[in-house]
Amino acid sequence: MDSSFRRTVEDHRAAVHRLLAPLADRLGTDRLPLADALGRVLAADLPAPHPLPPFDNSQMDGYAVRTADLAAGAPLPVGPPIPAGAVAPPLPAGTAVPIMTGAMLPAGADAVVPIERADPPRFPAPGTGAAVALPAATPAGQFIRAAGSDIAAGSTALAAGTRLGPAQLGLAAALGVGTLAVRRRPRVLVLATGDEVRAPGEPLAPGQIHDANTTLLASLLTEAGAQAIPAGISTDDRQAFAADLAAQLGPAGAPAVDLVVTSGGISQGAYEVVRQAVARHGVDFGSVAMQPGGPQGLGLLELPGAAPTPLLAFPGNPVSGVVSFEILLRPVLADLTGAPDRHHLRPRLTGTLDPPPPGKLQARRAVVTTGHDGGAKATAVGGPGSHLVHALATANALLLLPADGPAPQAGEPVDALIYGDLP
Repeated sequence: MDSSFRRTVEDHRAAVHRLLAPLADRLGTDRLPLADALGRVLAADLPAPHPLPPFDNSQMDGYAVRTADLAAGAPLPVGPPIPAGAVAPPLPAGTAVPIMTGAMLPAGADAVVPIERADPPRFPAPGTGAAVALPAATPAGQFIRAAGSDIAAGSTALAAGTRLGPAQLGLAAALGVGTLAVRRRPRVLVLATGDEVRAPGEPLAPGQIHDANTTLLASLLTEAGAQAIPAGISTDDRQAFAADLAAQLGPAGAPAVDLVVTSGGISQGAYEVVRQAVARHGVDFGSVAMQPGGPQGLGLLELPGAAPTPLLAFPGNPVSGVVSFEILLRPVLADLTGAPDRHHLRPRLTGTLDPPPPGKLQARRAVVTTGHDGGAKATAVGGPGSHLVHALATANALLLLPADGPAPQAGEPVDALIYGDLP
């Protein structure tokens, strides 16, 4: 790879994919209890250890019967009731037995008659020698949940790569599975830079700013299925930065993290600490044809004594970092972890926008709304500046304006990457 590059968005995203592809074989699996597996991705097929339902059972409170006994239309004597959880004895011929919803169907029964269709429409007290009249036209199989009708034993209940939501975890619980093998989340070190940057909650001296990048990038990584490891704010001293970073990577053969994401320090200024510290250690820097987020760095970082670790260097302006993540990294993480990628819509603009910069994809913040007719509209929020964090928080989408395209006009459809809730 060249030490300096100029790339299209597509080419740079492909370079990120190549850099991170080896992680797929390194991540391995975790085995977690169901309570801890929400949102994780299943690592291997889960076969059903038994059928669901595990036995024929009643769908209703009613009477378990042999339909052949109903043909004459005569009342049937009532046998002992079958509650849920009881092992039902075989059904004697010519008898109806009260059965509760979910209770095991007795051998010999082939239908359940709901209590409201019985005469009388109520259960008698046990041992009273009561009889009940039931509809003669009751079909066989009525209101019976057959064993295995939901899923057969040995069939695939959940396929590898399935993202585990409440429904999937509920299925595993119903099958009696207490733990699941899930893909290990990639461990991502998040490192902000700048002597002028202070952590949220700290007071600011003149010329200082609070660090938004760590919170933004760590949140995005967690949302994308990674384990974010915030490393705080590093100094602008390149030797101290390199030493601090090497200590957090772990030794060769025992890497502590799978990826490093930095923010800031990669442009052409005199204090670009990330570029100065790692440019001769496997990381290349250059520009990508997008705005914001043009300056970028990536490579396999090889610091002396530290485990070789992929590194992505994003610009320091908060919106530039978010755009870099959404366009360049999230799609790759989605392939790697199985976490969902963002979805796109084609809303129509409510106003006219300036054309994107020549030769660059432009990402503009916008509020996208959907109407009752299924149509969607997009209203730009704020300008194109990479420092407008309030506009980022107010919006729910990035409008992706193609390079060298004309000025988008009101009423025209535009590609929108949705990152927030749709009102």
